[in-house]
Formats: sequence, C-alpha cells, structure tokens
Amino acid sequence: MKKLLILMLVSAPVFADYTMVIPQKVGGGTSVWASIVAKELEKQLDEKIRLVHIPSARGIGGFNKFHNNLRFDDKTIMVSHGGNGVSFLQENVEYNYADYESIGLMNLNIIVGRLKDNNDKIKFAFGSGQVPEAMAMSMLICGEPSVKDTEQAIDCFRDNVTWVKGMKGNERRLAFKRGELNVTRENPAAYKKHVESFAGAEVWFTHGILNDLGFHEDDINYPNVQFELLYEQKYGKAPEGEFYDAYKLTKSFRDGLQKALWVNAGNPNKDKLIEALRRMTNNPESTNRIMQKVGDYDWVIGDEGDDMRDTLMSFITEDALKNLVEFNQKALDLKSVYKEELIYEELPESFISPQVPTFNGNLIRG
Repeated sequence: MKKLLILMLVSAPVFADYTMVIPQKVGGGTSVWASIVAKELEKQLDEKIRLVHIPSARGIGGFNKFHNNLRFDDKTIMVSHGGNGVSFLQENVEYNYADYESIGLMNLNIIVGRLKDNNDKIKFAFGSGQVPEAMAMSMLICGEPSVKDTEQAIDCFRDNVTWVKGMKGNERRLAFKRGELNVTRENPAAYKKHVESFAGAEVWFTHGILNDLGFHEDDINYPNVQFELLYEQKYGKAPEGEFYDAYKLTKSFRDGLQKALWVNAGNPNKDKLIEALRRMTNNPESTNRIMQKVGDYDWVIGDEGDDMRDTLMSFITEDALKNLVEFNQKALDLKSVYKEELIYEELPESFISPQVPTFNGNLIRG
C-alpha cells in the first residue's frame, strides 16, 4: 500500500493538488500545525492542498521517503519537524537538508509543562525530538556540575528522571492528565490544544526563540520561563560549559527547523509557493486564525529559510556533537552515532558570544 502511495505521488499529473507530506500520524503536533497552515495557504494558492501522513519512528521514515522518491514530484511539499532536525545530527538518516529549498519555516518554541504542586521524581515520556528537554531537566535539577560535565549530566538524569518509553502521543497526554506522568511537552499549537486548558498543569520552562543572530530570546507567548532565565534565577549565574554547549546545538537545530516547508532543489513551483506563503502571512484573517491556534510566532520565508538552515549547520562542533551522542547513548539509551561529516571548521562568532540583549531588555545566554 505504501509503495502504491509513493507511485501515485511521483507520477501525479501537473494539474494535481499540492501534497504536504507529514512524517507522523494524524493528531501529532506537526499534523496539527500542518492542517492549520495548509487550510490558510491553499486560499492564496487557489489550489487544494492534501495532507499525506507517513508515520514512522521519530519521523525518519517519512522524511526518507520524501528524499528518495516524493521530492521529485513538483507539487509535493515536505513538512519537517524538530525531531527530524535532532535525528539529522545523531542518526544515520537518508534525508539531507542541503538537497532542498525552503518555502518557509515558523520559528517556534517547545513548551514543557508539569503538574502543579507535584514534588515526586520526574516521570516523562520519551518521544521524537525530546532530547533537549532531557538535557535541560538535568541542568535545572543539578546545576553547574551537569552544565560543565557530560558525565555528571548523565548521572543526574539517571538519578532524577524516569524516562518512560513506548507511549504514543495521545497515550502520553492522557497519562499526564491522570497523573501517571508529571511532566509533558508540546509545540505551541499542541500545547494550546492539549495542555493549556488542563487546570492541573503549569508551564515549567521553554527553550526560547532562535533569532537571526544565533541566540535564543524569551518567548512573548510564554514569557519569563526560558531555560536560561530560570537557571540563572536558581543558581545565580548563567549556564556555561561543555554540556550546555551540546544542549544549545541540539535545541537550536530542533527549534530552528521545528516546523518547516521544503521542496526539492530546483522545483519550478518554489517561487509560486513562496509568494503564496508571503500573502498568507500578510493576510490579517489568516494570521489571526493561525495565531489563535499556534501563538504569535514569526515566519522565516524563502531564501531566509535557507540561510537559517546554513547557519544551523555552521553551529556544529566536534565537542558539542560528541557530548550530545554520549548523553543520548548513556542517559537515554538511544542508538546515536557520531557523524564526523557534519563538522564545520569554523563556528560563527554569534554562537559563541556570551550574551545578547533580547526584545524585553533581558540579557539571555545561548
């Protein structure tokens, strides 16, 4: 059946509807986001957009199918998520962002919620792209030893967090509301839909918004709970060290590419899609509908999306990548691999500079 689906997409006639490929099942965070955006985008295209879900572990299989087959259809758009970005860093995937061109990406955040007035050991269900949450938890719980030393971060996580595997998205959400888990996380659209209305939950932390200088700013939709702010409030100093650098790399890749629209390089419909997206983002009715369901987040469109991808690639360093892989293998029991081919010789100054002012006047590290 899956082979038939691929054949139908690849051989589709030029007058066919556009197709958005989503590498997860219906109802997942990326699926929710894509359904919202597609509904508004097709109004500007004057053509229908149908959603095709290809669920797979961590979204890898769906993205691989786009890369190997589906991208050669000029009316097929890939919707990638942050888990794809994390997997690209540390797993043997077949897809490669360098082979695509950006239609646009929404510069998003991840919100981590917890049960109110709960002091039990953290119970958190593993899912695609959740490595930055695990890393941040370790540093918030144990402070400087975890920030500076990856082995200490691994020990801290093992001692303080129960990492529950095997739960699907809806199972995880129900388990959180029943109190079987006491921490959860979602992208903004899914958090609004599944968590925000739950009276027993509160926001614990977010990772912030990646700006064009390579720093993370506080999120105006969830202010004053950015990881770096909470860490400094608790420990009296900003986080700095080898494990924190690995965390910065991972969250930048995950959140910078968290919700992105791609077409194959050289796709003749690229400019048409980009202009339709620009019209959508300038349409007050569309932006209000998206904002109500997702939040107030900026778009990075066309060539600027390609620039974001290229900037993220330049963030990768040998030490940060090795420490990420070590944490994944030893703390999370993931089959991570060190990908030497991703290393760039020079790191941009913006990534290693210690501080940058955010829009609200606070100085944020990272």
